Amino acid sequence: MIAIVKYNAGNIGSVTNALNRLGVENKVTDDPAELQNADKVIFPGVGEAGTAMKYLKDRGLDEVIKNLKQPVLGICLGMQLMCNHSEEGDTECLRIFDTDVKMFPETSGMKVPHMGWNSLNNEFRLGNNEHRNKQIQNSKLLVSLTSDSDVYYVHSYYADVCENSIAVCDYILPFSSALQKDNFYATQFHPEKSAGIGEQILENFIKIPANAGI
Repeated sequence: MIAIVKYNAGNIGSVTNALNRLGVENKVTDDPAELQNADKVIFPGVGEAGTAMKYLKDRGLDEVIKNLKQPVLGICLGMQLMCNHSEEGDTECLRIFDTDVKMFPETSGMKVPHMGWNSLNNEFRLGNNEHRNKQIQNSKLLVSLTSDSDVYYVHSYYADVCENSIAVCDYILPFSSALQKDNFYATQFHPEKSAGIGEQILENFIKIPANAGI
């Protein structure tokens, strides 16, 4: 069973619908025991960082999520809340991924929010800050995908590229489109709204062994 974290996120319905289409048992819950005992956990999100973190902290879910041992998938705001800090509401987040979330700068000719279809990974930043096109770092979440696979984004804030970045998209500037650390996976884009590519990503997540990455 996949538990979906309940915290008034706007895309929970679309996530449950996507899992139902795949025939996967799922439950929306903010019960710590149900989250801890689930086979996998999805941490979705469309909303505002400060309000979301308050909901989690008021219910002790911030500590629960950080200490989960099974595969966890953060989506959009869920991914951003797994980072260190967000400029949205000057919010301290879960500190799972060692990177910060910032607002896209105003740039002539480039609209904010970044909304619509874009590449999963049109650039990858190496440790020496080089960029190399058409490369995806190995990850069980991205099995069978190519760098130019298109996915659906809706966001005004982005996570900086860091050592946990497994895919990097460039819109105004390079940002993390997917992150992974141990059993924690995350996407800035919405796999549940990304047609066949998104379905493949959700299937990949479902197939990840319970102890993968630990």
